[in-house]
Amino acid sequence: MTTVEDVITLFEKWVPKHYAESWDNVGLQVGNKKQEVKKLLISLDVVDLVVEEAIKKDVDLIIAHHPLLFKGLKIIDTLEPKGHIVQKLLKHNIAVYAAHTNLDVVNGGINDLLSEAIEIKNTSVLIPTVEEKLYKFIVYVPSSHIKEITAAIGEAGAGHIGNYSHCSFQSIGTGAFKPLEGTNPFIGTQGEIERVEEYKLETIVKESQLSTVLQAAISAHPYEEMAYDLFPLAIKGEVQGLGRIGKLAHPMTLQEYCDLVKEKLQISSLRYVGKPDKMIENVAILGGSGKEYITAAMDAGADLYITGDLTFHEAQEAEEAGLCLIDPGHHVEEIMKEGVKKYFMDHLNALPDKIDIIASGLSTDPFRYR
Repeated sequence: MTTVEDVITLFEKWVPKHYAESWDNVGLQVGNKKQEVKKLLISLDVVDLVVEEAIKKDVDLIIAHHPLLFKGLKIIDTLEPKGHIVQKLLKHNIAVYAAHTNLDVVNGGINDLLSEAIEIKNTSVLIPTVEEKLYKFIVYVPSSHIKEITAAIGEAGAGHIGNYSHCSFQSIGTGAFKPLEGTNPFIGTQGEIERVEEYKLETIVKESQLSTVLQAAISAHPYEEMAYDLFPLAIKGEVQGLGRIGKLAHPMTLQEYCDLVKEKLQISSLRYVGKPDKMIENVAILGGSGKEYITAAMDAGADLYITGDLTFHEAQEAEEAGLCLIDPGHHVEEIMKEGVKKYFMDHLNALPDKIDIIASGLSTDPFRYR
């Protein structure tokens, strides 16, 4: 049986909660972790229409980008929209999980999905928010189990360096120990000093994966007491953050690029600032509402900044500074539905039982365009 907890654990291997901004409200919002999950629905929002869709499709869990419960609820009035939605979810035993700014910043998340869709190449983080701490993990392993433990910790996430996984260094030496009274040694005899050929297995581990890697090593290790060392490293870990900046494969005019954005994001209209014939090469993007990062885009050398919810005065200031803008709308973040679905489809075998993954077929954009 696959539970809500199983699905969350798998998802947070990609999108950890601690990547979220401090003001954000991410994680399980309705339901409990022990609920069984047979069908998962992925949606940008949790509005009444989406809940109705979930009910009709017998969904057990909704993963949404925008939190259902964002501002603190002091009461749940079922005559009010939020309260009515919560009531419906509980009545039909549907859990809700939100991944908001953590899905924005994570590699492969919303900003990378948008960048790929609208052909922004060689991207880097626009506003760094998270730098993963790294640790050196050293474990001492009898030669009979070196392959098993190397594989176990590698599968748990240890040894990732750039685009390489399962990286480690192994050296052979002699381990010595004396089993005392009450022990049940894998090798050796109580009261006698034992000397064993062992490997010193060294690798690198992200802080967010420490507990998982340690548990994997302990589970695979044959000794009653696993000897290991753990050292924090001064070298910098992977940087995550809001937005991306990169280059187009070849420069094009603002008007040409507006047409490309409309086509690739499948939108009928957008707002833009700047001269239509201005040549564009360096492009910054931040999905959702990113008007407060216009200066960051200029400082990064962007010719064009793409984000949603732009307002009059910010647009004027950007125009006067020579920065072009495109506002495709907040709702283009719905690209996350297929991105999150793909992640789960690629990792279904990691769940106790396979589940159905559904991307919501509904648009939750409240605006209508003519």
